[in-house]
Amino acid sequence: MQKVAVSIGDLNGVGIEIALKAHNIIKQWVNPVYCINEKILKQAAKLLNIPIPDDFVTFDVEGDFKIKPGIVDADAGKYSFESFMTAINLAKDKKVDAITTLPINKESWMRAGIKYKGHTEVLRDVFKKDAIMMLGCEEMYVALFTEHIPLKNVADRVKKDNLIKFFIDFHKSTNFHKVGVLGLNPHAGDGGVLGDEEINEIIPAINEANKILDKEFYYGPLVPDTAFCSRKGRFIAMYHDQGLAPLKALYFDESINVSLNLPILRTSVDHGTAFDIAYKGKANTKSYENAIKYVLNHKTLM
Repeated sequence: MQKVAVSIGDLNGVGIEIALKAHNIIKQWVNPVYCINEKILKQAAKLLNIPIPDDFVTFDVEGDFKIKPGIVDADAGKYSFESFMTAINLAKDKKVDAITTLPINKESWMRAGIKYKGHTEVLRDVFKKDAIMMLGCEEMYVALFTEHIPLKNVADRVKKDNLIKFFIDFHKSTNFHKVGVLGLNPHAGDGGVLGDEEINEIIPAINEANKILDKEFYYGPLVPDTAFCSRKGRFIAMYHDQGLAPLKALYFDESINVSLNLPILRTSVDHGTAFDIAYKGKANTKSYENAIKYVLNHKTLM
């Protein structure tokens, strides 16, 4: 049975509730190791009024602070970062087979003086690799060519050479058979009427990548507003909301986040800290369960 390090996320949010509630389910699939110390775990469990299972294995992460349900807080941000780094180090040292992360709060990280905006940026820096963010579920996966950047900057990134590298890296990281590439512009540019990025950058990149791979792996560019009508498939979106708005509208509860093109496997829930329902017993565990399930059928690049 594979061993998975679980980064506990922001303790002012729903992550710890999800970990405790889902433990008896996921322990049937993997051996989870929770990156949290016993003192803070007991504090969270008491607030939740949830007993700590006898086989809830922890790996100590130093730190102590008062949990403040639903509050953006520097102490909680710092601890969630330390929990994540602990999980990374366990994976680097081959003491676990994969990492699954519970949600962090970006503002809490900022208040704690952490320079990163999220998990993926940390992974890129630690491993010096172009990590690819992919989200979804078995019915539909969407990878993001650009992620957390202003919309006004996206078009400048959509260049042939950048796309080709992304396409090749993505292919190496998945076992998919066909992947649709979304256009950047409305109607995928309408033959150049609504923008020429499809003609000048995206189509040449698709053709060149398929030539390098020696198969018709990529197709498109697809018209973004109709690409998801079938409610299934594998896609690459040019920017964050283009891909994630339809995905989350269709599969919010079961969708997960996967970091590709790394020497370790990292999966995550595809939702935030949900401060509005923190410590109210309302957290849904489905995304977390699916994030763990993904580990069972996928291997790292090592």
